[in-house]
Amino acid sequence: MEVDLTPDQSAFVQQAIETGRLHRPDEALEEALSLWEERERRRAEILAAVANAKASLAAGRGRTISEDSMRQLADEVKQRGLARLAEEQRAR
Repeated sequence: MEVDLTPDQSAFVQQAIETGRLHRPDEALEEALSLWEERERRRAEILAAVANAKASLAAGRGRTISEDSMRQLADEVKQRGLARLAEEQRAR
């Protein structure tokens, strides 16, 4: 596969090589694809979560929103995020 870069993109890759961030131009493509894959995985997770939330609401399993419930939800999200981050770091 051949990839054409804009002049700005080529300069960006060259700068990364000159500063030691990358060793070869193909590393830039590898990193870009890796980041794209991760973004697409997260997008799929978000879409699945939205679909689950819609199904939950349609089934009458919604939450009552109050200041306390929002704090509790924020704490739950924070804990899930920290657990996910720890899991990702263990996997590396």
